[in-house]
Amino acid sequence: MNQGRALSKNFIKGEKIFIIHNITLLFFVLLIAVIFDIKYKKIPNWLTYPTIMIGLINNAFTYGSTGLLFSVGGLGTGIGLLLIYYLLGGMGAGDVKLMGAVGAFLGAKGVFYAFLATSIIGGLFAIFILAWSGDLKLTMKRYGIMLKSFLLTRQFLYMAPSEKVKALKMPYGVAIALGTITTILLKNTSLLGGLR
Repeated sequence: MNQGRALSKNFIKGEKIFIIHNITLLFFVLLIAVIFDIKYKKIPNWLTYPTIMIGLINNAFTYGSTGLLFSVGGLGTGIGLLLIYYLLGGMGAGDVKLMGAVGAFLGAKGVFYAFLATSIIGGLFAIFILAWSGDLKLTMKRYGIMLKSFLLTRQFLYMAPSEKVKALKMPYGVAIALGTITTILLKNTSLLGGLR
């Protein structure tokens, strides 16, 4: 009986070490992604692909087929959530792969929470960039005209942004990193168990 409790305690202790290892690794990867996204406007494949593989292997090794399905579901969800933005030209492929890598660690539910936090932080970041560049007022006016036109005519009239606004680039890897870290801190996640 006592042997069973000791084994159970050792398993829980080992699982906590695994979780702390995964969170630390994910934070490190996100930090590197932020540095590269700010400096080079790109998140490299040599960072995202191995991170995806590590997330898949770690969860599969620790939790078996359940862990593998957890990671694959998170990977697919992470990629799927940002794929439309990539296809519309709103972000780079590195951002999509980074969100997939986050999903490989956090699972589908965890990456969805990270996506929500990333979207909020990304929106605030975009407003900050527009304000800093002096284009916020013009952008708000443009959207106001489009909304007013739609409400009056029930037809969508798209007004393209100015070339100056189009030239503004936001390193979305920063938003992904902050959104993911916020999710982990708010959920006090255990990666597999806490975000299920």
